[in-house]
Amino acid sequence: MQVSIETTSGLERRLTVGVPADQVEGEVQKRLQQAAKNIRINGFRKGKVPMKVVKQRYGASVRQEVVGEVISRSFYEAVQKESVKPAGQPSIEPKQVEEGKDLEYIATFEVYPSVELGDFSGYELTRKTAKVTEDDIETMIDELRRHQATWKAVERAAADGDQVTIDFVGRKDGEEFEGGKGEDHKLVLGSGSMIPGFEDGIVGMKAGDEKVIEVTFPEDYQAEELKGAKAEFTIKVSEVAEQELPELNKEFYAKFGIEKGGKTAFRKEVKANMERELKNALRAQVKTQVMDKLVESHETDIPKALVGSEIENLRNQMMQRFGGQQQNFDVKSLLPDTMFEEEAKRRVALGLIVGEIIKTAEIKPDAERVREMVEEMASTYQDPQEVIDYYYSNRQMLGNIESAALEDQVVEYIVEKAKVTDEESTYEDVVKSKAQQG
Repeated sequence: MQVSIETTSGLERRLTVGVPADQVEGEVQKRLQQAAKNIRINGFRKGKVPMKVVKQRYGASVRQEVVGEVISRSFYEAVQKESVKPAGQPSIEPKQVEEGKDLEYIATFEVYPSVELGDFSGYELTRKTAKVTEDDIETMIDELRRHQATWKAVERAAADGDQVTIDFVGRKDGEEFEGGKGEDHKLVLGSGSMIPGFEDGIVGMKAGDEKVIEVTFPEDYQAEELKGAKAEFTIKVSEVAEQELPELNKEFYAKFGIEKGGKTAFRKEVKANMERELKNALRAQVKTQVMDKLVESHETDIPKALVGSEIENLRNQMMQRFGGQQQNFDVKSLLPDTMFEEEAKRRVALGLIVGEIIKTAEIKPDAERVREMVEEMASTYQDPQEVIDYYYSNRQMLGNIESAALEDQVVEYIVEKAKVTDEESTYEDVVKSKAQQG
């Protein structure tokens, strides 16, 4: 096999490969002979079809199949020989595929870039610390009660926190506008779900009341014609309802999987979930800082093929979140590459940098950490052991956990070298910060 390679630009390589004709023709002949033993053609007994007829009937398709396999195999051998690591699939351009002549083709592809690691000792990181307090637990229980709350109609003026049922019509310059009308619309006052001033204007109204309020749409409102515009809304209230929180009793606890132990067991479960959430949020904050520093302090060429693959992954993830895979529309028109390009480039760059750190520092997945991560994930299920067994019986699923563990180990490796300032915080601030980032 003859191989020559050249750099065309940046990370792109052009590989020219020549394979002796006898390697291709020998394999074609071998397959045709095997086929001749089993094929049936009218006028011939099974296994007695002349090779000339077999070749006329099946030679072209068999040869095409063999050429494809030879190209695939020889490409792998060629990149091994030239010590290059392709990033993504090559573009194959056949140059000579005629029968009886040496097979020749050109493979164009990108290679992984070399990454020169910086000095992590100059990184300045903030590591927050926080604990779950009894007040935090009470606040969380109140929140869980609100999620299970019901609404009871009342004969009084509406106040913040109440739910009102309204009809409304919006007008700009005296004319109704699209999307500015609603009937039997339920709205929780103080939720901030409507434009500024709308909910405030309803406070104090009773069932049966009607009034006109003036509002100004935000400058960043989604409808272009309403950005910063003044408008009037005619609002009629048909019902005012106040929230009724459920009692802390067996029925309430059972909704969260607590069948025994009452209030004590429930608080223990709530606290455990909060501590798990806090631990993950604290770890995520440090990880985000480290990853940001890695991207900022390293410059590396990024293979277009990897970026394209990552864009496709991000697009598929979004489609899965919104159930769009079941819809019949042009996905790339609705979700163009430009939507995901920057995030894809960042992810690819981080993958290259983190990979180089893992290789250089010889970091291996820590089995105990992997086990701990699997057990922590399983603890949220009804039968944790069943989940643990599933992960350890599925190589792909366990591999995902090992990758996550490796990332955490890389973060710790860098934190050990960086300048770290510890800062006291609270559960609410840490978790709220994570929610805003995510």
